[in-house]
Amino acid sequence: MHIYPYFWDCMIAFVRGHFAVKTPARVVVDVNGVGYDLQISLNTYAAISNSEQGQLHTYLHITENAQTLFGFADIAEKDLFLQLISVSGVGAATARMMLSGMKPDEIIRAIVQGNTKQLEGIKGIGRKSAERLIVELRDKLGKQSLESPLSITAVASKDNDAVQALVALGIVRSQAEQAIKKTMLAASADASLEEIIKQALKNV
Repeated sequence: MHIYPYFWDCMIAFVRGHFAVKTPARVVVDVNGVGYDLQISLNTYAAISNSEQGQLHTYLHITENAQTLFGFADIAEKDLFLQLISVSGVGAATARMMLSGMKPDEIIRAIVQGNTKQLEGIKGIGRKSAERLIVELRDKLGKQSLESPLSITAVASKDNDAVQALVALGIVRSQAEQAIKKTMLAASADASLEEIIKQALKNV
């Protein structure tokens, strides 16, 4: 029997509850005793980092080998995620990487302005993928606006948390550790976890 991803996605539009586990790449939402394990972007983490509970919009990504539930702090980020994965060659993991390396409005601006160089700065996005994103989404995104107010917070053990976040995003641990080390050497003492991870993604 064929399973249609969009059918399943409609079953879970959002989850609301207590954030039982919260990391820069993953959150477990306790909904009346049931824990929903959601993969999130750095943008969503920044938005919920100071919250103990809340609501996340969701998208269930189904492949032959896995079913992954993604969470988004607002519907606009979810919509952008869906736009990104609609482009050939841009998978869910790459779309999440994009939303972790750049803010949603920065991604939209880069696509609308045809800035392939900026898009290529994101791990997993080569020139061809950048060009496809621009060709396929420029007109669509040019008609939209995206507001995603983000909060920035300082987190203890930033280097370890940052390494874990990079590994969760698909970076090999040894490369993640090297990137974080390089980033920490140049980062200011009050640099937030979000800033460290974003800069580290450029150093991978």
